[in-house]
Amino acid sequence: MKFFCVIGNPIKHSKSPRIHNNAIEFLGLDGIYTRYHLQDENKLRDLFFELKLSGANITLPFKEEALRIADVKDKFAQEIGSANTLVLKDDKLHAYNTDATGFLKAIEDFKNVKKALILGAGGTARAIAYALKQKGIQPCIANRSKERLIHFKEFQTSLYEDLNDFNFDFIINTTSAGLNDENLPCNQILLEKILAHTNYAFEVIYGKETPFLKLCKQNKVEYKDGLLMLLWQGVFAFELFFNLKNKQEKIKTAMLQALNLK
Repeated sequence: MKFFCVIGNPIKHSKSPRIHNNAIEFLGLDGIYTRYHLQDENKLRDLFFELKLSGANITLPFKEEALRIADVKDKFAQEIGSANTLVLKDDKLHAYNTDATGFLKAIEDFKNVKKALILGAGGTARAIAYALKQKGIQPCIANRSKERLIHFKEFQTSLYEDLNDFNFDFIINTTSAGLNDENLPCNQILLEKILAHTNYAFEVIYGKETPFLKLCKQNKVEYKDGLLMLLWQGVFAFELFFNLKNKQEKIKTAMLQALNLK
């Protein structure tokens, strides 16, 4: 039997065990998937081997560390600078990033997007920036501090306080602010200036109406949360876990079933 889990902090909200276990059962595979609450990123590699995992999904705030500890790094993950999927092959840890492709599948019905604003400057923001760039969409990354923006030198960047362009077709919140029911990712006045011009919004957190999504609703902006991104990055990770080909539709069906989505 193969063992898998999702590792993050916090992690109790994760639906990954539900969708992966349902796909394992649906496809008749021999495996089990759980979650692990890790607090010290320096223990990530040791934990993987202590738990005797065959693979793991890595979520906030350990995606950069997941790439660093890998023995073999997928080219796309290296370009992004983070990994959300680790797979054990021949006693070596392989790192991948399925966030970017999962994000693009989640927003494929958002049309005529040319400029996008990404709030936050972590691993998920970098994956989304690369995904948008692949689609010919110009991303701008805004953050509250300069330190993390150094990882986005190939993109347009700004501190929230210095942002003076509010004309974006699409705004994406990649920060963890929404995990707290009271927090917005940045100043509300700034967000309302942007939302007055934008057509679409995306919140990477899922399963709850965050303050960011509430503000989008108030400003009548079409939005999605991270549930479809979770679904599709999960499909792509599942293929890697079990080395599957031509099973994407079956995996998606099982995961949709687990999420009770139409």
